[in-house]
Amino acid sequence: MALTASPRHRVLVTGAGGFVGGRLAVCLAATGHDVHGVLRPGGRADAPAGAEPHVVDLTDADAVRRLVRDVRPDWVFHLAARVTGDRRLEAAGALVLENLAQTVHVVTALAHTGCTRVVIAGSMEEPGRGEPATATPSSPYAAAKWASSGVARLGHALYGVPAVVARLSMVYGPGQRDTTKLVPLVITSLLRGESPPLSSGARAVDWVHVDDVTRGLEAAAVTPGLEGRTVELGSGRLVTIREVVERIFGLMGVVESPRWGVLPDRPLERPIVADVAGSRALIGWAPQVTLERGLADTIAWYRDPGRSLVPGDGSVR
Repeated sequence: MALTASPRHRVLVTGAGGFVGGRLAVCLAATGHDVHGVLRPGGRADAPAGAEPHVVDLTDADAVRRLVRDVRPDWVFHLAARVTGDRRLEAAGALVLENLAQTVHVVTALAHTGCTRVVIAGSMEEPGRGEPATATPSSPYAAAKWASSGVARLGHALYGVPAVVARLSMVYGPGQRDTTKLVPLVITSLLRGESPPLSSGARAVDWVHVDDVTRGLEAAAVTPGLEGRTVELGSGRLVTIREVVERIFGLMGVVESPRWGVLPDRPLERPIVADVAGSRALIGWAPQVTLERGLADTIAWYRDPGRSLVPGDGSVR
């Protein structure tokens, strides 16, 4: 689904080489916005169609300050992050420091230069609504997101940065090139005639299609009076990994059983469902793509990964 028409804005999207950031940048450019996409130095991703590329190390405070000063964006979508469920101790410190530093530098630069709205991607894995202050994040990535959300709220409360946090559930859909993630891993493995090793599949997850997320992110940018608030972008329902994998097997016509229990379940994972009713009240947004339609659309893209992701290309909108 294409994003809604709105007056032309100058938009900065960090993480434009990634799954969600790339999709958002393409959709915003296709609807007439002046989009500037930030790419990671040394990364393999190309700039999204229609976006002006900027190769910037977001852990470099001076580089971020120059970027914001040069682009002078109206909207900023800070989606850059190193996304991983890695729990290894030797990886934890660097992961937290890198992801948190990026957010600190973006918020600090905007405190100096200004914008009308910055939407910072949070995660449903971080402790949030209804959880006590003593809650524990489930992974180093979740801890970094939790800290980044705090920086966003501090930036608004203390320095006047018009920040909004968008807590994203498990995003899937066309264009996700990281085949270590569950949905692309299963689909690409089956396309090769292989069955991937899986955990028990018992974990219940809130799955949300990438096009629903892009709509929600834009709604978070245009809704007035949202500064300092948090919105949750998910489907509002939990579906186990086992059920999602079995649906993919069925949609792809695979009759053999998945290889359950080959990998261990990750520790500290817990079921968290997005408050869709709250998001509807705050920004007028609700998910539109059903899981069945979204998985079918995703399978079709992996069968033809050269298919355009520009709105109107025939995929689910």
